[in-house]
Amino acid sequence: MKGRSILVLSMTLAASSVPFAQTSSGQMKPVAYQVVDGNKVDNDTLQGWRTWRALACERCHGAKQEGLVGPSLVDAFKTLDKNEFHRTVFGGRVDKGMPDFSSSQMMQKNWENLYAYLKGRSDGKINPGDLQAIDAK
Repeated sequence: MKGRSILVLSMTLAASSVPFAQTSSGQMKPVAYQVVDGNKVDNDTLQGWRTWRALACERCHGAKQEGLVGPSLVDAFKTLDKNEFHRTVFGGRVDKGMPDFSSSQMMQKNWENLYAYLKGRSDGKINPGDLQAIDAK
């Protein structure tokens, strides 16, 4: 019976339009981003992308988030949960060259939006490059 429940849950998650991420404890939780045509996103995710651009994260992680001197975030976000992302962004990994963004008001305000943007990139739903709002004309 347990196997059947897992199969039904898996099929439900696969059919859902809401993206999910696996947490470090193995739980599946929804990730809040919406995307249409690969480059039109909801306003929160757009703010996450703008945060990415404003803080020049591409200097280390590459313009397509596929890595440069820093690791590929497209790969990392396959397993990185929101809590670990928060710890990394607000504590840094100084020994690896990752700065601490805890003093950035933009990051404080938009870290969850940035997480959603990067998760969308990792999921292959959001294309690299410029984004616009879903409701943009």
